[in-house]
Amino acid sequence: MPDTKRTATGVLGGIAGLVGLSTVAGVLIAATVTPAIAVSGAAASSAITMFDNLPSILDIEDLQLPTTFWYTDPDGNQQVLAQFYDQNRSPVGFDGVAPVMYDSILSSEDPRYYQHGGIDLIGTSRALLQNARGGGETQGGSSISQQYVKNILVQNCESNAQATETLSRDQVLANCFTDATNATGAEGIQRKLQEMRYAIALEQKYSKTEILLGYLNIANFGGTTYGIDAAARHYFGVAAKDLSLAQAATLAGIVQNPNTYRIDKAGGSISGNDGTLFNKAPDGSIDDVDLRSISGLTALLDDGTITQEQYLAAADGYSATKSRQLYVLSRLLDDGKITRDAYVAAAIEPITPNIQPANTGCITAQGSAYFCQYVKSIIKTDPAFGETQEDRDKALQRGGLNVYTTIDMRVQWPAEQIMKDRAPSSVEGMKFGATSVSLEASTGRILSITQNTSFNETAAAETDPNLTSIVYAGTLKNGNSRGFGAGSTFKIFTLVDWLEKGHSLNERVDGRYRVIDKIPNSCTGDWINYTDEKVLNFDKAPGYYGTPMQFTRDSLNSGYLAMASELDLCDIGKVANKMGVTNADGTDLNMGVATSVIGIQYVSPMAMAGAYATVANNGVYCQPKAIDRIVDKDGNEKPLPATTCTQVIDPKVAAAASSALQGVMQRGGTGSQANPGDGTPLLGKTGTHEQWNTWMIESSNKVATATWVGNSEGTADVFARSYKGTKLSQLRFGIAEGVQSVVDSIYGGDDFPDVDSSFTRQRFDDLPNVIGQSIDQATSTLRNAGFDVTVGDAIDSAEPEGTIAAQEPGAGRAVAGSNITISPSNGQGATVPGVTGELQKAVSDLRSAGFGNVQPGTCTVDPNAEGNKKIATGTNPASGTAVSKSAAITVDYSSKTCP
Repeated sequence: MPDTKRTATGVLGGIAGLVGLSTVAGVLIAATVTPAIAVSGAAASSAITMFDNLPSILDIEDLQLPTTFWYTDPDGNQQVLAQFYDQNRSPVGFDGVAPVMYDSILSSEDPRYYQHGGIDLIGTSRALLQNARGGGETQGGSSISQQYVKNILVQNCESNAQATETLSRDQVLANCFTDATNATGAEGIQRKLQEMRYAIALEQKYSKTEILLGYLNIANFGGTTYGIDAAARHYFGVAAKDLSLAQAATLAGIVQNPNTYRIDKAGGSISGNDGTLFNKAPDGSIDDVDLRSISGLTALLDDGTITQEQYLAAADGYSATKSRQLYVLSRLLDDGKITRDAYVAAAIEPITPNIQPANTGCITAQGSAYFCQYVKSIIKTDPAFGETQEDRDKALQRGGLNVYTTIDMRVQWPAEQIMKDRAPSSVEGMKFGATSVSLEASTGRILSITQNTSFNETAAAETDPNLTSIVYAGTLKNGNSRGFGAGSTFKIFTLVDWLEKGHSLNERVDGRYRVIDKIPNSCTGDWINYTDEKVLNFDKAPGYYGTPMQFTRDSLNSGYLAMASELDLCDIGKVANKMGVTNADGTDLNMGVATSVIGIQYVSPMAMAGAYATVANNGVYCQPKAIDRIVDKDGNEKPLPATTCTQVIDPKVAAAASSALQGVMQRGGTGSQANPGDGTPLLGKTGTHEQWNTWMIESSNKVATATWVGNSEGTADVFARSYKGTKLSQLRFGIAEGVQSVVDSIYGGDDFPDVDSSFTRQRFDDLPNVIGQSIDQATSTLRNAGFDVTVGDAIDSAEPEGTIAAQEPGAGRAVAGSNITISPSNGQGATVPGVTGELQKAVSDLRSAGFGNVQPGTCTVDPNAEGNKKIATGTNPASGTAVSKSAAITVDYSSKTCP
């Protein structure tokens, strides 16, 4: 059996009374005094051997340190956005602690600290005696070195605490403290001996100064407050180096029993037998329980050192802590470290906390909380912060990381106010939401995230529509959002695919509201319109023959479906993917139906902002990033989560796409209301998904801003409700315009590149001849050839009534998709015949043919003409022309002389 085991259950388990304790005392003396004093007796010798065989190497794990998110304020200074911790701690060097704090902790906890070798023999023996007699909790008698060991053991245990099948993590954490502090009988003696063994080893490895400072940096001061500097800042609002005598004595008292003596619980931290709380903040009265606990103060009153008024003032509130503070002050006085006057002055000074609330979690980031939550989700999910979930959680809560974020408060703060002014935090009868996110196009840096709701991670968020922890701008992975139907903002991917396939912005396409029979899909099989479904345009517009430039400006669904019918749904999805867009839940886009072209997919505003930034950035897609730098607790730079900037679209394609999207933001475009009109060139796109969600995405070549407004859950009609006189569906414009105006004022923007002529050319197709066809037949013939058709008024023609008598332009080659005007015959016309011979005969022949208004026309001199003959040379209208028989016709002629 190993010696360590035998120590606990064999020899030490049998120690009883003074004889056994003497043996332990012999062990202590032998282990700590040099030169060693021999202890006689087999039991003592055996105990010493077993003590020597106890583990002596104690691994001091890294302190649990808060992780801090930073932002750069408008003046260029680094400021705290939020902190995350299991233990609020800010370690300091030796000079970072006021000397009076060292004096207070040593006088009250270990007055012989600089004389012993790690163990206070007198105090430890007293504690062992109490433990052997069944005195309950082992306490007192521990040196600073032993207390440091105890805290290290607790810290090490807590650092590795995990829930089990039977215990929650909180219960495991509680057991860490219990196992290191509360044990009786043989277990208590074994723990105490092991603690001493470690303490001796520490003293052999570290200096007294290092151990004392280490203890003050690791010790708990109540709740989640750890370390002297965090305690000084939390309880008194000062750094540890600036503590006063009274404050230092208070903290030295708190550390003895932190959650009893803490002074941040106004209602009281100690419960009496009857459940009454005391040790509470001043409330104008003192109860008997409080008075009995402040004997040191009563002594000053009794000997006349202080007045009744001073006594009452000092005793009013935190009475248990006051009593402990007086004990610390008395030990300082007895040790000669303070004068009696200093003692009295500190004693009569009421304990006056200046509590600085715990700055933990994203809720402390206020309006920037949703940006904070997005960054937090990155740390909890990205492998850069640990291979396992446990590793990443530790990095966030205990890793001491300094995370420098990309948020730009020059944008964020005004954007928060714009959101607050222009969108309600909730709407009765629906789960209303709104968000806006801005990205730097050339880097992917997230500059701002705003949201209409208030951030809250408690159960209240489940029932209060004004509260949520979901980041609407984010994804399921980063923000816990499942995204929203993209609507027409998704058309950008069809536009890019159209251009990549070699099509032009000026090609004419049949964008009428009509049945699209089929759209190719090389991934899952072509979409076939078995039910003759028609996809409505916004406001039931009929559509038209037009160009992608026009369809984009007007956001015409039927036009984009017609474009898609000449493309491939699978390829459109691939374009979205390479521009950074998937479903918000992380799954691949499903482009299986026609309506996927117009945005039925649930995507994130963050991803869509990145896609539009790609077009604005000459086809370079930069993955959104929220972190600029990460520095560990030792000041070392750490690798960032992997993000890249990649050329995913040919710059010429991007320039052509930007040209079409700029039309959206100009007068007559669907997004013109969101244009700040500050002269910054902008591209953009509107989007509506059913009546549930609306979008406005716009971008300069510097910054893209995506704004979404709608139902965070459910399908309430945002077109049927209003806020401050504006329909909910229209709120997107005001929010987007306001934010983009701020962005433009800071980042500016340049002209987008010119469009290559290959993307503005007009295509020519063969134009059929439809003369003589019926109106329906001619219309069908021309449309099947890709042309638009206008039926003009009936004209005089020899063609049968109702058949096509004329078309403009005529058969041959014409601009693809251009409009062809066809004119039917009214059946009342005739074709002017050709004329020959003498003028009089020509006129007579025309009249005989039924033309009733025939006259001589223009005479042309012909020197070679025979005699006075007048020879017909032609007619006006010309021969072959269809005219009414009552139409005026003149016959031109030649003669040797003309009138």
